[in-house]
Amino acid sequence: MIKKIEHTAIIVANMDHAIQYYSDMFGFKVRLRGSSNIREMAFLYLEDQPSMEIELIRDIDPIGEYNKSGIVNHLAFAVEDINQAISYYEKKGIKFLSNQPNPTLEGGLMILFYGPNGELLQLIERARN
Repeated sequence: MIKKIEHTAIIVANMDHAIQYYSDMFGFKVRLRGSSNIREMAFLYLEDQPSMEIELIRDIDPIGEYNKSGIVNHLAFAVEDINQAISYYEKKGIKFLSNQPNPTLEGGLMILFYGPNGELLQLIERARN
């Protein structure tokens, strides 16, 4: 079911500073940047490994304990069909944090759940072009 590690999310206080740091220090490039009324996000990648990204998150209006999960917020796994993956993993005992997947900034779908040590994990179905 799991195709690859998708991205690692990091909570930041200042989006511009964080983007500049990862760009200047390590050569990351911005693939996508946007915001909603509750958070600002940016996806960064390396040219040599564009399929693994860093997601930077700045909460504008924090909800729940999303940003209290740690500076490194969650580990995301890409799946081909999120509904099929949800069904498969529910049968294996995973309890998801929402009843249905939520839309991503780029038009895909995602759903969160906790791993065995309380780590926040995510399944993500990328938007199809």
